[in-house]
Amino acid sequence: MRRQLKIAIAALALMLLALTNVAKAEPLRIGYSDWPGFVPFEVALKKGFFEEVGVDVEMVWFEYGPSIDAFAAGQLDAVTIAVFDALVLGSSGVPSRAAFLTDYSNGNEMIVARPGIDSMADLKGKKIGVETNLVEHLVLLKALELAGLTADDVELVHGATGELPRVLASGQVDAVAVWYPVGGQALAEVPGSKAVFTTREVPGLVFDALMVTPQSLASRREDWVKVARAWFMGLDFIRDPATKDEAMQIMGARVNLTPEQFEENLVGSDPLSLEDNVKHFRDAEGFESVYGSARHVDEFVRAQGLYSDPQDVSTYFDSNVIPDLLK
Repeated sequence: MRRQLKIAIAALALMLLALTNVAKAEPLRIGYSDWPGFVPFEVALKKGFFEEVGVDVEMVWFEYGPSIDAFAAGQLDAVTIAVFDALVLGSSGVPSRAAFLTDYSNGNEMIVARPGIDSMADLKGKKIGVETNLVEHLVLLKALELAGLTADDVELVHGATGELPRVLASGQVDAVAVWYPVGGQALAEVPGSKAVFTTREVPGLVFDALMVTPQSLASRREDWVKVARAWFMGLDFIRDPATKDEAMQIMGARVNLTPEQFEENLVGSDPLSLEDNVKHFRDAEGFESVYGSARHVDEFVRAQGLYSDPQDVSTYFDSNVIPDLLK
């Protein structure tokens, strides 16, 4: 009897060990897309930084909109996303927490207008293509406001962002609200077109982040700290003069651009270092703080009717991943 009990206990221990190993082996599924501020994940992936810090991840490549859909459907543990879009998701019952800020838009989101239109004011009464209810909608509304216009002064034409250069080239609209690299495509496909507004005019309006499900963050916080560590190792690799060229080759290949073209794009999506994250995660008013920026965005988009319920923005940035990384 004693021998049988020992065998049963040993078998149970082996089963528990096997279950533990299965749980540990489950990779974190992270969705990312071609926004230049998200593509540094490719460096962390290709250079083996995730393995180096000891975390198992599955990086899943998407177009931006579908990546949000996959996250909302529970198919991902985390997604690279604009804070505005995370607020919209939260308002619809899909909460998330920022593990870290990837970048802020510093010119890579833009309104590209056809020849003959030289300013946002010239768009009064005109048609503007935009993928509604995504971050470019926010940028467009802010651009109109700064020009003394509202959405009622123009005609919004919904379209998938990747299709908008073709829509502009066909003459169906007078301008499009797009992000790089799509903005570059629009400028290239429509000779004489120009960017009549970019986020360089409103720095801090659009912060981007790796947003994680609350469940995954609660159960695997240490692994998310490791993901953050690998991300910042990738940024160091990008910024090191000795490895910068290789980094640009890796990232350019991911989005079918030359290293030189990608480097140009990266300038308009200012990647945020660990020190930048510490600075921007301070709860303060104004666009220097992601809290202040998110409160402004929340108030602004509710006034525009994009969603109705105010969001408690503090719940989006309480992950403690950055403080844990500094220990």
